[in-house]
This record gives sequence, C-alpha cells and structure tokens, in this order.
Amino acid sequence: QVQLVESGGGLVQPGGSLRLSCAASGSIDSFSYRAWYRQAAGKQREWVADILTSGLTNYANSVKGRFTISRDNAKNRVDLQMNSLNPEETAVYYCFARVSGAEYWGQGTQVTVAS
Repeated sequence: QVQLVESGGGLVQPGGSLRLSCAASGSIDSFSYRAWYRQAAGKQREWVADILTSGLTNYANSVKGRFTISRDNAKNRVDLQMNSLNPEETAVYYCFARVSGAEYWGQGTQVTVAS
C-alpha cells in the first residue's frame, strides 16, 4: 500500500509563491508516476502537473511557466513550486501517484490566495 501526505498549503497573497510537498511511503519508488491536481470549491478536480518516470514534466496550460513540479527520488517526495498565484487558484491541492497500475491520492492541502 502507498500513503501520500501533502504539506505546505496555506494563505498567500495574490502574486505570491508557495511550495507544496508530497511525501510518499509504502511500496513506491522513483519509477512511479506522480502528479498534482487541484479542486476549487464548486468545481471539478483538475490536473495541474505531472512528472513521468523518465523525469519529463507536463503542465496544464493555465499554470505553465509559473509552476514547477520536481521530485526527490531518494526521499520519494514530489514538490510543486507555485509562483505568481492568483485568487482563482484557491483550491485544495492533491498529490497523486500511480504504482504498478494502482492509483493513490493524498488527503489534500488547502491553498488560499487572497489579500
């Protein structure tokens, strides 16, 4: 089994930055697919970014150029650096992993962008 725990959420001013982390434990390694999603109040959950086993990264158009996903393979941790945040990006951010065909979600961490 795999457990994912997000951290780093909180309140940030518009235009500010925040760094989220996702710690993974269990049967997961550097070859797993990892991703970040977010879900704003009243909205569907949307994909934000991912990082492939090769290290290649992909981003939603809405965040490309502002967000950076990275991974620390030794610690099985995936981070999401978020810059130039705007209030519309207030949401619960979720960590996702696919391991040997099974999919796992973290509990989510709240990010609030407001003055």
